[in-house]
Amino acid sequence: MNTGQTVFTQVMARIPHWEFQRAYTACDVPVIAADSSIIDLSFALCPWANRTGTNAAVKLHAALDLRGPIPAFLNVTPATYGDVCWLDELPIEPGAFYIMDRGYIDFRRLRRVADAGAIFVIRDRPDVRYYVAASRKVDRATNLRSDQSIRLNGTAAPKHWPGLLRRVSIYDFEHSRLLAFWTNQWELSAAIIAEHYRHRWQIELFFRWLKHRLHPL
Repeated sequence: MNTGQTVFTQVMARIPHWEFQRAYTACDVPVIAADSSIIDLSFALCPWANRTGTNAAVKLHAALDLRGPIPAFLNVTPATYGDVCWLDELPIEPGAFYIMDRGYIDFRRLRRVADAGAIFVIRDRPDVRYYVAASRKVDRATNLRSDQSIRLNGTAAPKHWPGLLRRVSIYDFEHSRLLAFWTNQWELSAAIIAEHYRHRWQIELFFRWLKHRLHPL
């Protein structure tokens, strides 16, 4: 275990884990939010995390099981390590849902998640081209706006994902915006897919909580 991982392990062991999370109990399989965040540190106290010669930082990669109070997986890397590269190291549990923001869109890596028997729900990225192959009715009296089968266009993405993806979109009334998610899950309702993604905010709270606890460092 490297120095950065030792620091975070010690912090997690000292703090009651329920301080930063409320369990998401609506699903009987793991629902895991995956994300990364830069953790700024004191250069004087943590010279091993030298970032620019004058300040120190590391990147914390976390997979948070939203059903329970502890991270399923943590990794500490140099601050310059690419977020999406971490998907190569993330242990994949068959049957689990992996909830991710658009920064993790890499269809070769998402194929690894699917081939392991897991499910991803990831926010769409507007620069990725696709066309709608089929649409299903949704109740627009709710915040649902679409439930579609899509196929990727372009040259690179279809090589890694030649089949269909499911696209679910909702309207976020609080922030007046349309949100869309891609998934390889076809059986659950569009409302449940959107609800799974909505709980991704728990990992944002986790990072906020952890940065506050690490402030003295």
